[in-house]
Amino acid sequence: MNYPQQIKAAVIGVGHLGRHHARVYTEIPGVELVGVVDTNARQGNKIARKCRTQYYETIDPLLDRINVASVVVPTPAHFAVAEKLLKRGINVLIEKPMTETLEQAEKLVQLKKEAGVVLQVGHIERFNPAIMAVKGLVYNPMFVEVHRLCPYNPRGTDVGVVLDLMIHDIDILLNLVPSRVCDIRAVGIHVVSKNDDIANARIEFENGCVANISASKIGNKEMRKIRIFQENAYISLDYQNQEGLIYSMNGKKISRRKIPFKKDEPLKREISSFIECVRKHSEPVVSAEQGKQALEIAMEIVSQIREKKRLMVERGIIKIPGQ
Repeated sequence: MNYPQQIKAAVIGVGHLGRHHARVYTEIPGVELVGVVDTNARQGNKIARKCRTQYYETIDPLLDRINVASVVVPTPAHFAVAEKLLKRGINVLIEKPMTETLEQAEKLVQLKKEAGVVLQVGHIERFNPAIMAVKGLVYNPMFVEVHRLCPYNPRGTDVGVVLDLMIHDIDILLNLVPSRVCDIRAVGIHVVSKNDDIANARIEFENGCVANISASKIGNKEMRKIRIFQENAYISLDYQNQEGLIYSMNGKKISRRKIPFKKDEPLKREISSFIECVRKHSEPVVSAEQGKQALEIAMEIVSQIREKKRLMVERGIIKIPGQ
């Protein structure tokens, strides 16, 4: 499918994250932001004015006018919105988690294939300059440790910490470790909500690599760090501050050096990459299949946490807030 020089885009959902999608589309040469859609008319009109575009209550008036769309609505609405867009042959960038269920994710994969369009999943950390810079330095990781914390925020309570935060690091792991997952052990607790607020997962791969991931929605500060250990080297990355260090053996001494890269806005890199894939009709950096794979691992972690929570509730050890 050939596209005109001017790609016409829309953003569905312009809340906390979607408003930034709208802004970025206006900053990319060759892209026209035709409209934004939101159930909140006040918010939708506000963002439309800022981005000098049109606000719409529904996506229907835009279906025959756009080539691409970002789906940034709450997770429960991901499938219905993306399905409608894909059936009309529109290229889609869908925020993570891809869908609520694996069945929905598989359906979107099929619709993407049938329509012959690009379906990219919004795992934004793949476009973090720190991760992009280290990709060529990681060759056979044997142990990975990840910490992702953020202060409590009522936004995003439609999903727990695994699907909201940890899934970013699951995707990174699947991209860095050249092996299949063979075992998962997970625990999690709720503190201020009905969903898991804190979670930890131990993921083992067939090649022997072990990953330990911790995520929390009730930290006292924001932290996004990953440490990667491999033969004769240890790599430390700070996603948030976009900093990286590599420690390596130099004879009998350990040397340390900064990993060189230019700081940049991951979201702009992500959307620019999406637009480039649409123009070239090429496979996106984070494909629908990869988004589904990350969701599958995340859902297994959630399942283990829920089962352990159910047993603890039955035994009277814990109570669910609001129940």
